[in-house]
Amino acid sequence: MTNLQRKPTAQSGKVHDITPESANWGYVGFALYDLQPGETAAEATGDREVILVMVEGKATVTAAGKDWGEMGERMSVFERTPPHCLYVPNGSDWSAKATTPCKIAICSAPGKGTYEAQRLGPDGIELTPRGKGSNTRFINNIAMEGRDVADSLLVTEVFTPNGNWSSYPSHRHDEDNFPHMTYLEETYYHRLNPGDGFGIQRVYTDDGSLDEVMAVKDGDVVLVPKGHHPCGAPYGFEMYYLNVMAGPLRKWRFEAAPEVKWIMERDAD
Repeated sequence: MTNLQRKPTAQSGKVHDITPESANWGYVGFALYDLQPGETAAEATGDREVILVMVEGKATVTAAGKDWGEMGERMSVFERTPPHCLYVPNGSDWSAKATTPCKIAICSAPGKGTYEAQRLGPDGIELTPRGKGSNTRFINNIAMEGRDVADSLLVTEVFTPNGNWSSYPSHRHDEDNFPHMTYLEETYYHRLNPGDGFGIQRVYTDDGSLDEVMAVKDGDVVLVPKGHHPCGAPYGFEMYYLNVMAGPLRKWRFEAAPEVKWIMERDAD
């Protein structure tokens, strides 16, 4: 068994702290703070760029020497409204003080200092459908390739209706072979509605050297170091996930799994 599924390590405070070292890879970092009103979180970015995502709740935020005021609006991710997000470059610091119960995600990757601190949402983010039939899901594009806002980070939110599949047809992005494919490590921060439900995620390679099927619970993180990585929401349970990707090139190029490539070709718009 590989250690791809990470449970929260605490009930409050910094409940996830996934670093390149702990993930045994080179680029992606993901952390999550679960704060009560009046509680604070603060970090220096060092040599990494960061995107703060107000997953739920509100907090006052300072970053890169500027007061950004109170950020956050939705109290549940399943409201499907655009998130409040803030880009913080390397060589900076940030702090947040909760004004309501809140969850703040810290998405990180190597930074080059190209971009200044800036708001990335909610303005500029629009919920967009993707897929067909029971493969339909809805995307909040926080910082994918079409938004020129970061050196390394690719970040998006995905809402999968109950009974549907997502990150499907199965695909991989584990070779540094642009323009055919780009090497991108990836994390999935999962939420379920109702919260006592579960989702399914499989991470597997074509040669079978990696093949893990996980029952993910509300608040779990799944690491995708390589291979295909589809997930499904059982009937009765809505799935949300926050994706963080990064690699040597900030472009998303992938290849479908051989057994489902025909589906991707058939459903291409």
